[in-house]
Amino acid sequence: MSQNRIIGRVLSVDNFRVFIKIEEDIKGAFKSGINDIYEVARINSYLIIPVGADRIVALITRVTMKEEVELNSTTTSIVLPSSSRYISATMLGTIAKNGDKEQFIQGVYSFPSLDNPVWYVTEEDLKHIFDDKESEIIDYKKDFYLPIGTSPAFQNYKVKICPDQFFVKHAAILGNTGSGKSCTLTSILRNLFRFKYNEDAQLQNAHIVIFDTNGEYKDAFLPAQGMNDELKLINAYYYGGDEEVKVPYWLMNWHDFKYLFNPGEGVQAPVLNRAIGLAKNEQEANAQRLLPNQLKSDIEGLLSSNSEEIKKRTGTQSYGNWQWKSGNEIIGIGEAVKKYNNDLGTIICNLGNQDNFNDASKQQPLIDNIEKTYNQIIADDIDIQITSEQNIDLPIWFSYQDLCKKFLDAAINQEGVSNNRIAEFMSTLRLRMNSFLNDKRIAIPLMLKDTEEANKNILPQFLALLLGDYNGYFGKEEGQNFIKKYNESNNPNNSNTNQITIIDVSQLPFEVLETVTGILGRIILEFVAHFLPEQRGKFPIVIVLEEAQNYIAEEKESIAKTVFERIAREGRKYGLSLVVSSQRPSELSKTVLSQCNSFIIHRLQNPEDQKYVRGLISSANADLLEQLPIIPQQHAIITGDCVRTPIQVRIDNVNPTPNSHNPKFIENWINRNEKITDNIYKETCDRWIGKPENQNKEEITTNANNDNPNDADMPF
Repeated sequence: MSQNRIIGRVLSVDNFRVFIKIEEDIKGAFKSGINDIYEVARINSYLIIPVGADRIVALITRVTMKEEVELNSTTTSIVLPSSSRYISATMLGTIAKNGDKEQFIQGVYSFPSLDNPVWYVTEEDLKHIFDDKESEIIDYKKDFYLPIGTSPAFQNYKVKICPDQFFVKHAAILGNTGSGKSCTLTSILRNLFRFKYNEDAQLQNAHIVIFDTNGEYKDAFLPAQGMNDELKLINAYYYGGDEEVKVPYWLMNWHDFKYLFNPGEGVQAPVLNRAIGLAKNEQEANAQRLLPNQLKSDIEGLLSSNSEEIKKRTGTQSYGNWQWKSGNEIIGIGEAVKKYNNDLGTIICNLGNQDNFNDASKQQPLIDNIEKTYNQIIADDIDIQITSEQNIDLPIWFSYQDLCKKFLDAAINQEGVSNNRIAEFMSTLRLRMNSFLNDKRIAIPLMLKDTEEANKNILPQFLALLLGDYNGYFGKEEGQNFIKKYNESNNPNNSNTNQITIIDVSQLPFEVLETVTGILGRIILEFVAHFLPEQRGKFPIVIVLEEAQNYIAEEKESIAKTVFERIAREGRKYGLSLVVSSQRPSELSKTVLSQCNSFIIHRLQNPEDQKYVRGLISSANADLLEQLPIIPQQHAIITGDCVRTPIQVRIDNVNPTPNSHNPKFIENWINRNEKITDNIYKETCDRWIGKPENQNKEEITTNANNDNPNDADMPF
């Protein structure tokens, strides 16, 4: 029987490539077998090379025909040239015995010899290659069981992946714009939730976060036409909309602030660091009723003051005479200290009272008493006092407006000498920080003007929102923080897990896009990093970076790049994975892509991108990657740990699709689309400059009802 399967012989073996000559008696493209008619040589089809008890599987990557002339010096006859056909194939894996069964394993350990017979591939071989077999129990760590598409060469066979391998070591979906990346991701996620796992189980507790740069995925998972049972199971959560995506600035750490404010390294950065520490330390001090560092500085400055300086801080000069001033600076310090220690605050207020004004004999005993009480307080609090250096990276609320004035001034004063010179150096940074308050592109997404008490301790709720658990954990919580308000107005009150969270950052200004996504990625990473050792890996999370070149560009430093590179390096041990999607792989962070172990590659036409991808993928797949420029839409090459063997795949159809359709130029040029209103220019520009929507409608109504405009309405 095996003799009947022979279609050729091995002419040469070169590591992973094998060169084969097709038998001369096979004239066509097919060979008849016992059970069927089999193809002999077709690109992306398979060949079987028997070696002992094993069978090597090789992928056909090239088919050629050569004319050969046979010369014979002993005869005068003319011999016509004969045609010979040759196949170049890449050896992918081995079908080997595993106990009493056979299985396909990736890799080759026993190589064919010259003149080794070559067989056509049979249905039985294909079942091993494509894992087309019924298995009662799925081994989630090892089995390739989730179908994502079909083989173009063998359309009756599904291409399957191992989801654990796809997610656990990070994955990349690459390809030109319009090649089908968004639909591929949507199709894989939909198949993930559609699949029946062991004992007909389905996913109930997935945590997938999509950073949607183009606003595409809402249509795919929350279609306007209604939800089917599968989409109801996914229960996607949409966090987005015009000026709706907000990330509290107090969740930022020092590196985030440093990137956003761009302080000078010499003077500005150390003072800003100290100011943020003072601001956050004050909140901790309020909670534990400890003296904050800023008040400590004020008290220590008071203790070092002489009588002349105290006079200036408690009085005012008029026509050369000094007079006591009510509500003076020292009384202000005393009133602030009373919130933490009433005894010390009362003594300081007495120092600033009118009875003791400009009288050193009365002031000195009070100063001595202040010093004694202050030292006792410091001694009592030393074990629990939290310093500014410890607090600066903690997500603790503080007032941004106070940071710009009060705490920057306090940090400058702590330097002790040359305060005026330092204040001069800080003027440009202070101006920049104040300008952010008036720039809605930055102030609104980062909530720089927020002072609501309900928003001060929202870290658990915010993380639950990002990870799809808000309704289940905090939906019935009292209070009206910004998360609850958004949830009540934009999403149904559903206690089930939102297994996919779509964070629509498409309407975020470019100036804060990297900052916002970087903060979100970092707090998710720090959340899982603070799990107990026995909890790690038990709460797996997948972060999808759509149009990843916006976040992790190789040639640009940003908060997002730093965060996602760290996730790529360290995320696996915490159960945090990345799926990177991009149309320009050559521009992405080398650190992130080097950590990706699974690749789905659509059409790539840019030579630099093709070269870069070949450098990422094993050289054994080099011949397969030569097809990248001509792969049709919806087709891709999938390779890496997630798939049994590298293969071209036609991705399964998905409906509804992401909103990534090509614009219809001719159709919309023939007739104006109904979505384009008569006021398209004014409405768009008003949104651009931040004019309230109600005001826009009132102006439009007024103009529509005004049939006889006066001269003031004319454009001249």
